[in-house]
Amino acid sequence: MGDTDARKLQILGAIVEDYVSTREPVGSKSLLDRHELGVSAATVRNDMSSLEEEGLIHQPHTSAGRIPTDKGYRAFVDHVATVKPLSAPERRAIRTLLEDVGDVEELLGRTVRLMAQLTQQVAMVQYPARRQARIRHVELVKVAESLLLVVLITESGRVDQRTVPVLSPRPAEFYGELRDQLNRAVSGREVTDLQRPLTDLCETLPLVDRAAATEVADALAALAATRAEDRIMLAGTSNIARSAQDFARDVEPLLDVLEEQLVLMRLFTEMHASPGAVEVRIGAELHDQALHQAAVVGAGYGAGSHLAILGPSRMDYVAGISTVQAIARYVSRYLE
Repeated sequence: MGDTDARKLQILGAIVEDYVSTREPVGSKSLLDRHELGVSAATVRNDMSSLEEEGLIHQPHTSAGRIPTDKGYRAFVDHVATVKPLSAPERRAIRTLLEDVGDVEELLGRTVRLMAQLTQQVAMVQYPARRQARIRHVELVKVAESLLLVVLITESGRVDQRTVPVLSPRPAEFYGELRDQLNRAVSGREVTDLQRPLTDLCETLPLVDRAAATEVADALAALAATRAEDRIMLAGTSNIARSAQDFARDVEPLLDVLEEQLVLMRLFTEMHASPGAVEVRIGAELHDQALHQAAVVGAGYGAGSHLAILGPSRMDYVAGISTVQAIARYVSRYLE
């Protein structure tokens, strides 16, 4: 990385830091006043213009200052943010968390409350799955030109079904053949283990069939998610109110997402972070309109299990990453 790029990243980091702490758009004068950048005012202005051209910051119409974009936050997380050591009180709080814990559920309850307290965001912990339902059979029935009935039967005999509208309707024969392919792909699998076989199946189909097959695969995955025995424990939902201005008019859909939990379970399912490793998703990377002004910082703490914080994209990523990583490592060691 050249000196110019390194300097621009330093200025981007200063803009993110100031905007996170003040909620006010950041101008070149305030950057020079608050930070030892070691460059002239003209250089700062030029670099800010360059960062704006690259889509990393933008200028709200009401202000001469700049604020980071989601792309800017991503660049900050990837290139600027460093894990800071936790303070002595924070380390003591985490150690106390593990003292005299009766069982895993109590541990995770303490964990989620502590994460919410330390980060002032919504904290989430995915329960480890103990026993998952396995799929016996999938049935597809075309009930109208643009309506399809998706039926999921598990080995315990439970039947779940959902009628779904299809945007790319195909003849009944297509769905009969797709049903047979789906059964070969997913029969005997746990309901939490469908994402890869469904994706692989859709990718093997001819291009002309993929849109219709993907609609069915998505409906089946959503139906299977309701059978998963994983649960999510939340704490700090009231912190959303503190950040309400960061979500504009979108707080209510966000609260619906937290209450429904299906979207949160999908987020955890898509996470690939190993125990102690941190994964950050920002804005559009969360693939849900209700979360387009939000960010999630998550980490694994055991086989297939994760914990995370959710807050506005204007969150303190350095503190969030440090806290989530430290707590995930503590919990992971406790469960070994």
